[in-house]
Amino acid sequence: MSEADGEGYLSRLADEMEAVQLQMGAELIGHARLMLGDRKTDARELRYLSNRLIEALQDALRIAESRGGRLPVPDEPESDGPAQTEEGAE
Repeated sequence: MSEADGEGYLSRLADEMEAVQLQMGAELIGHARLMLGDRKTDARELRYLSNRLIEALQDALRIAESRGGRLPVPDEPESDGPAQTEEGAE
């Protein structure tokens, strides 16, 4: 199978890496909830946590963009009549 169908070696490797990144993000969320519930958490720890959450969010966005870029674009549906305006949509 070729890379074009999403079943090649690089596609599988990317899927595995994405799964690891998403799992790490889920674990980080659990850790963040514990830290935020602990009144003893100091500002330094919260800054560190914030940076890790930013990294996890960047990974999630990268994954979403990558997967969205691999989705086929549907053909434009053919119109049977005039386009509906905002006023006609109400």
